Amino acid sequence: MTPKKPGPDHARLDRVVADARRAREIREKGYRELALKMYPWVCGRCAREFTRANVQLLEVHHRDHNHDNNPPDGSNWELLCTYCHENEHRRFLDSTGPGAEGEKQSQATFRPFEALDALLKKKRDP
Repeated sequence: MTPKKPGPDHARLDRVVADARRAREIREKGYRELALKMYPWVCGRCAREFTRANVQLLEVHHRDHNHDNNPPDGSNWELLCTYCHENEHRRFLDSTGPGAEGEKQSQATFRPFEALDALLKKKRDP
């Protein structure tokens, strides 16, 4: 019989995840509350207005994409609705991801319809 490998320490992993979530919540609560007090509840992109009933859809966007850069004057923040915020991050990823700024992307080599013409001719000709 082979000895069992020790598994991951789930209790320790749970503590690490819980600590990380708690730290994130504290950090987000701080600058989110400041931004909501500082700026009008309007999306900076689409100009959608928000009320207390739907303010949870309004998110704080960091203009320099550094979530630890939270100056007290709010100069790195803007309020965006969930949809515009997601779009802004997608645009950022597209501009900095693989293939951005002249990097050559690999071409697809699989051609699923390559033999389709021959198959259609065979089917038409009895």
